[in-house]
Amino acid sequence: MLIILLGPPGAGKGTQAERMTRDFELTYISTGDILRSAVKDNNELGRKARQYMDQGRLVPDDLVVDIVKARLMDEDGKKGALFDGFPRTVEQAVFLEKALPDLGAEINRVFSIEVEESELIERLTGRRVCSDCGTSYHLKFNPPKVRNVCDQCGGDLYQRDDDSLETVQERLKVYKKQTEPLIDFYRTRDLLSPIDGNQDIEGVYKQISSVLSDL
Repeated sequence: MLIILLGPPGAGKGTQAERMTRDFELTYISTGDILRSAVKDNNELGRKARQYMDQGRLVPDDLVVDIVKARLMDEDGKKGALFDGFPRTVEQAVFLEKALPDLGAEINRVFSIEVEESELIERLTGRRVCSDCGTSYHLKFNPPKVRNVCDQCGGDLYQRDDDSLETVQERLKVYKKQTEPLIDFYRTRDLLSPIDGNQDIEGVYKQISSVLSDL
């Protein structure tokens, strides 16, 4: 079983992916992880990828898919896999679609966790981190007992640069530009299952697991 999990920053993909891989015995695959692994192993595909990464360039889509194929040929990959945030573009999806028949595999379902933008902004900009011990808080979901003061050590809390409103808005803009065509791509292939990500964690997982159980 091959599953794709899509969702914007702040949608809670990581939390859902952890439970999906555990409950349905799927191998977790993310592009960043397998690229770093291939480079570390110094295999042929990894050496090709490193040439681009060392120059700060994007690894070409066809090479990324070749690395994904190699990962799926590992023993745990053969049992089933969950792609988190991959493919990111229609171009990658096309390469993947053409590559899978060689493995006797196909995409079984694509989940798109959908959350209102205002909710995503609140989730992402509300994080605060202790400058001394690194403990994380959230102004709405996990606030400190005293505003801007760490419960653990009394250190000052601050907002990371990548949690600022401007950065969050840009991340969401990029995701929307890249992923909306990808969602349409899988919808036309009757593979897409939209998930209401405005629910709590249990509600989201119940919706996802209900679909997976029927595959």
